[in-house]
Amino acid sequence: MDAVPTSPADDSALRFDPYGQQFRLDPYPTYARMREQAPVYRNQELDFWALTRYDDVDLALRDHRRFSSVNGALLDPSLWGPNADKTLSFTAMDPPRHTAMRRLVAAAFSPSQMAALEPEVRRIVGSYLDPAIEAGTFDFIAELAANVPMDVISELLGIPRGEREEARRLMDQATERPPGSTDVPEQGAASLLKLIAYLRDLTIQRRRQPRDDLTSTLAQGRVDGRPLSDEEVIAALILFIAAGNETTARLLGTAWYWVWRHPQQRARAFGGRVVEWIEETLRFDPPVQYILRTATEDVEVSGTVLPRGARVMLLIAAANRDPRVFPDPDHYDLLRDTRRAIAFGVGPHFCLGAPLARLEARIVLGELVNRVNDDYDIDAGSAEPAWTTNTRGFAHLPTTVTPR
Repeated sequence: MDAVPTSPADDSALRFDPYGQQFRLDPYPTYARMREQAPVYRNQELDFWALTRYDDVDLALRDHRRFSSVNGALLDPSLWGPNADKTLSFTAMDPPRHTAMRRLVAAAFSPSQMAALEPEVRRIVGSYLDPAIEAGTFDFIAELAANVPMDVISELLGIPRGEREEARRLMDQATERPPGSTDVPEQGAASLLKLIAYLRDLTIQRRRQPRDDLTSTLAQGRVDGRPLSDEEVIAALILFIAAGNETTARLLGTAWYWVWRHPQQRARAFGGRVVEWIEETLRFDPPVQYILRTATEDVEVSGTVLPRGARVMLLIAAANRDPRVFPDPDHYDLLRDTRRAIAFGVGPHFCLGAPLARLEARIVLGELVNRVNDDYDIDAGSAEPAWTTNTRGFAHLPTTVTPR
């Protein structure tokens, strides 16, 4: 890997490979070195620059004029470039086009809609949690954390219950990246095509017979006076399924894991600090590790000039452990002030689904606090990480609980 630090504290031994297996198992020591030795880091082989300090990441996220989203937010070659919006929808757009697309669907994630959705989320959580607690030992991800968000986003999109498991399977295969892989593997590409075909049929149905769901909103909606094409609707649906499923599942798994690793914090979580549990997990080990942007002009960042056209990786997870903002950042502490943490982005691209993710996490973790003892156990030796493009978390997390 020919990756050269560009800060004055140049260190030829420092290497940042976002696809490397060892790095993805624990990226935080590398982030710490980058923040201090190479806050503006150049990877020649993969052709990107990486920002790790909080102030730099925060500024770039807010400045869509100099740090554009039009080429997409992911490093994968097939998902990067001027056609990124065909797959990533409005996350690969800048205002005003981004604003218009986002406005079309924003009402589905309003506070009133979240309040109206809460009873259904509780029903969904109970449908998976009841048999898991009864069994005593279960896979926290496969039997709970991955199912809840897929069912919830499916409710919003109008995907029938009998078709949700297959839709989630296809999306999981489409986003999975084996260690060392830099793009969509053959099976993932095939699964994505199958998912697109399914969503095309769903879009056609909603054009003919609209219902009270988000797919109908998109299929019947207009942006700048024109109806959305099938391709635009499908891209938005893929975005909602991917973001609504994967990131929330990762958040739930890492939250469950980290309080298990820290008994004092576990006592606080089970003592009622569920919101703090969620927010500190989002800071300490967020599901989304980075977001990519394109420099629209030469931009100086921390003493280094990023050239016009540069791919710029904004390492959110590194920024959230910047000691300039968060004292003792590698300490997992539910009493910490997390208000400045960046987990769902900031600026015009702040995650539209953040309220939904927080609602789901609050209900899942809150129900666990109410229904099981805090002496649960995790079989860490059998836990498996999830290998995806820019997210971090577990694919399997064997857990044993005892009911209260």
